[in-house]
Amino acid sequence: MATSSATVKTVPVYSSVQAHLQWCSSKYRLLCAAIQRRATVPQQCQFLLPIVDDLMDNLFENDCGDAAHGALRLTFHDAIGIDPVLGGGGADGSILIFNQTELTFAANDGLDDVIDTVGPFFLKHAASLSPGDFVFLAGSLSLATCPGAPQVKLAIGRPQPKAASPDELVPEPFDPIDKILSRMAAGGNFSPQEVVALLSSHSVAGADTIVPGMEGIPFDSTPSTFDTQIFVEVQLRGTLFTGQGGNQGEVETAIQGTTRLQSDSGFARETSTNCIWQSFVNNQQQMQQQFADAFFKMSLLGQNEADLIDCSSVIPPAPEFTGAAFFPPSLTHSDVEQACADTPFPNLPTLPGPPEVVPPIPQADDDDDDDDDS
Repeated sequence: MATSSATVKTVPVYSSVQAHLQWCSSKYRLLCAAIQRRATVPQQCQFLLPIVDDLMDNLFENDCGDAAHGALRLTFHDAIGIDPVLGGGGADGSILIFNQTELTFAANDGLDDVIDTVGPFFLKHAASLSPGDFVFLAGSLSLATCPGAPQVKLAIGRPQPKAASPDELVPEPFDPIDKILSRMAAGGNFSPQEVVALLSSHSVAGADTIVPGMEGIPFDSTPSTFDTQIFVEVQLRGTLFTGQGGNQGEVETAIQGTTRLQSDSGFARETSTNCIWQSFVNNQQQMQQQFADAFFKMSLLGQNEADLIDCSSVIPPAPEFTGAAFFPPSLTHSDVEQACADTPFPNLPTLPGPPEVVPPIPQADDDDDDDDDS
């Protein structure tokens, strides 16, 4: 059958790369972006591209929401399960394969919902990705949904996990700061600076099990943006609880609708870490770079980097964030509990309006229920 010439689109041939890119930018931008993206990915990583598209579109729905937050949390709980004496595989995906064991650990409370969400996607792609590779591909992609997040490095080629992690290796929110720092040093040789940098993940996180009967309580007022508000708001004087209060691992927060982990409060106030904590306030670039470095280091726990393949180019950049830190409505510099003795807390503007009530993060299973009802 003859095809009408009016329905055929051809890509013109240009004499220079620059001219071709100009044509791309002015015409079929999305098509050309996809072609250029594939051209930057090494051949041995090309198989990841349809998996990346599947996770971004169907697991995360291109949203920095509950599924993305859960996938990011899963990376930490999988990786830090390593100890030079007790053993454990570190960043090997054991939390997926040996979930009947690891989900009984008190520190992993609430991760059953995360695995219920990501598990079907792991099984779908299990022939192509080891459990550890899937955990860190999903976690790296989860960041790509959150405005302001860094574009992190990804290495793949992890072997299958051999055994469950031992218990009591994941820090708890009620643990003393020196105990958490000791565990992080033993498990991954993390410095206090790197530990606080990793806590940047709490800028896109919430509590599902701290307050009984309440899920998705954000740790700061901007839980869908990877920004420095977590470092601002945890330093504010706590005056209230979201919920009945008095729960293990929780202390008073400054903003209705949020919750404050005892450990975060400790990092912001303990002498060993309070100036590190404050240094991240309104310093988006520092937050991005130091988190990205510490996150990649965490992704290699128990692995030999020389045995892995650098597939960082499959991770798309996160949406740009150009905002600045602020005090939430009705709160000012006078509400800061100054802890760092070396440097005054930065002066920030206060958003206008009445005291804020931050809504809970919609849960992934709620989204599924909504879909079922439609």
